[in-house]
Amino acid sequence: MQQRPYGVTEDGQTVECYALANDAGMRVEVLTLGCIIARIEVPDRQGRRANVVLGLDSLADYEHRSPHFGAVVGRFANRIARGRFALDGTDYRLDTNNGPNALHGGRKGFDKVVWRAAAGTGETLRLNYFSRDGEEGYPGNLAVDVSYSLGRTNELRIDYEARTDKPTILNLTNHSYFNLAGEGAGDVLGHVVSIAADGFTPTDATQIPTGEIRPVRGTPFDFREPRAVGERIRLADEQLQVARGYDHNWVLRRTEAGGVRLAARALDPETGRILEVLTDRPGLQFYTGNSLNGALAGPSGRSYRQSDALCFETQGFPDAPNQPSFPSAVLRPGERFRSTTVFRFSTDAAVGGAA
Repeated sequence: MQQRPYGVTEDGQTVECYALANDAGMRVEVLTLGCIIARIEVPDRQGRRANVVLGLDSLADYEHRSPHFGAVVGRFANRIARGRFALDGTDYRLDTNNGPNALHGGRKGFDKVVWRAAAGTGETLRLNYFSRDGEEGYPGNLAVDVSYSLGRTNELRIDYEARTDKPTILNLTNHSYFNLAGEGAGDVLGHVVSIAADGFTPTDATQIPTGEIRPVRGTPFDFREPRAVGERIRLADEQLQVARGYDHNWVLRRTEAGGVRLAARALDPETGRILEVLTDRPGLQFYTGNSLNGALAGPSGRSYRQSDALCFETQGFPDAPNQPSFPSAVLRPGERFRSTTVFRFSTDAAVGGAA
């Protein structure tokens, strides 16, 4: 593992960049600001390496302009209606930083703070952050640990742990934006995606779940079999129109054994790169970069536009604190939150380029 200084934040904190690498051709760069995955290099079917995540060129841009590129977001990933929830008879108010709603932990969520880092065994980076009671409106002192591990095969494992001294709510995810053709390579509408889900949670006009779990069958949200992202994204579907593309929570199938299982798969037919997403979480937010408008450019020097990336945010359900029928997002003293997500990379070379 390599370490180098990355810069100093506006409030004077030093940010480091750690690089994890293996002999199979994968390299990952992580910043201590927001646990940001700034770079993932993996080979294509010809063995040519490229960076497959969107990012920014400067620390200042990550601090002030980033749409959560590569970061761990929390305390509560995704949206909470009107920035309000009740827990054990107490009402809490959060910053409404996404129209009328709270999004991804607030204006200074976990993506905007500097985490403490230490090298683990092998190519493992451990990061931790102590979120104080009342930070961004959330109750309880919360200790959070995130580990990034790169093994001999081309998969990046993310392990989350958290403990609290007071009842609180928690929903953690990594918000990497993937383009398997390479960062800045253009749109991902030709990427072929499958999602292991029979239902999704439709939303209202402000993208808050209605509480319904709707079957994907017969809708543009049916990715049970591999489909090109662009095949149905422009259909006159009310849910697609609200989000300007895909930006919804899929209800992942559970297995009898529980634990980590395959949630989604994406293939870029041009390069043959494949991404598989595995998780033990109940939901997956599939997002097609709908808010990218050309105002940001990455290391390639190319501007990022709508549908230039895919996000696979493993998660609890959005607005779960206000939706009694959704899986609980409450963490209590004495409990330990644990979760794992794996980003596994390969190519289609072994099967002759077939999808």
